[in-house]
Order: sequence, then structure tokens, then C-alpha cells
Amino acid sequence: MDALLDNSDLILGALGTTLYITVVSAVGALVVGVLTTVARISPVRILRTAAALYVQYFLNVPLLALLLLAVFALPDAGLLMPLRTTVIVVLVVYEGAYVAEAVRSGVNTVPPGQLEAARALGLRFSQVVRKVLVPQALRAVVQPLGNVLIALLMNTALAATVGVVELTSAANRVNNVAAQPITIYVAVGLMYMVLALGIGLLAGRLEKKVAITR
Repeated sequence: MDALLDNSDLILGALGTTLYITVVSAVGALVVGVLTTVARISPVRILRTAAALYVQYFLNVPLLALLLLAVFALPDAGLLMPLRTTVIVVLVVYEGAYVAEAVRSGVNTVPPGQLEAARALGLRFSQVVRKVLVPQALRAVVQPLGNVLIALLMNTALAATVGVVELTSAANRVNNVAAQPITIYVAVGLMYMVLALGIGLLAGRLEKKVAITR
């Protein structure tokens, strides 16, 4: 316990980094996921194909491989970014595929009659998506999106492998000096657990609040 107290500044700073990466990546992934879903249901075939390929690719490639590729290969191609920014970009495009799958399942819950009524009123595709499909789809998948957010939180730990000092990386550094793995990793694990439970509880409450009664 003394090791944690003596390094509390490092641990708390790393916790802040983990939360920052999680929040920024979550917002970006939500935007990417929604846009991808819109592309998958659009009347333009090339958009549907591109969106489907994007989702399938990122659903079937390990996140660690993408992180290593971005950190070590992209600089050789002339794309230089700070490590934390690189991690956030990778998480956005990776988790965006999972968000897209969740939102697409929400789109499938919208009654076809509502879409037909919207078209009968003369609404364009963009208006149908913006005013009918996306709002109802998001309300229907609050809990699945919460699960994606929890997975995103856990995936931030992989940032330690590329040199970002987040919570797991800080735990490794403290343990290298103090050699108290049980105390340090149990404490850090509890922090992740509390954050995950908090996300789950918030998602559950939000789901009840915005639930659609059909």
C-alpha cells in the first residue's frame, strides 16, 4: 500500500490519461459508427460496400496489431503524431466498427411503417436518417453502446505497449520499483472495475430514461 501512496501522483495522472483517452475515443467512435451505419443503409452502392468492408476489417484485426502498425509504421510513411493522439485515432477507427454494428441493430428496430410514412411525406434520405432512423436507433441501443464503451476502457490498457503512460503503464512502473505486484495490480484492477461498473450503471439508467415503448 505504501508503494501506491508514494506514487499517488503518477497513478492519478495516469488515471486521468486513461479517462481522457476513453472519453475522446468514445465520442470519436460514436461519430464514426453512426456515419458508417448511415453509409451501410444508403442508396449509394459504393458507400454501402466501403462501409461493410471497413466494419469487417476492424472487427477481425487485433487492436494490438493496429496500434503497433500506427506507432511504428506510419512515421515511416511521413505521418507523425504524438503517441497519445495516435492511440486515440486507432481506438476511434477500431471501436467505430463496433459502434456501427450496435447502431445498425438499432436501425433494424425502427418499424418499416415509419420509414414509409416519412417517404410519403416527401422527406429526403438525409432527413429520414436524421429525424427518424438515427434518433430511434440510438435510443434502442444504449446498453450495447455502454458495453462497447466498457470494452474501449479496457482496451486503453494496450496503450502501455506503445509507451503511453496510462493506468496500466503506471502500475508497471510502480511495480518495477516497489516489486509489490499483488497490491499494485489488484488496486489498479479495482479502479478499472469501478469505472466499468459506473459506465454500466449510467447506461442502465439512461436506457430506462430514453426507452421507446412500442
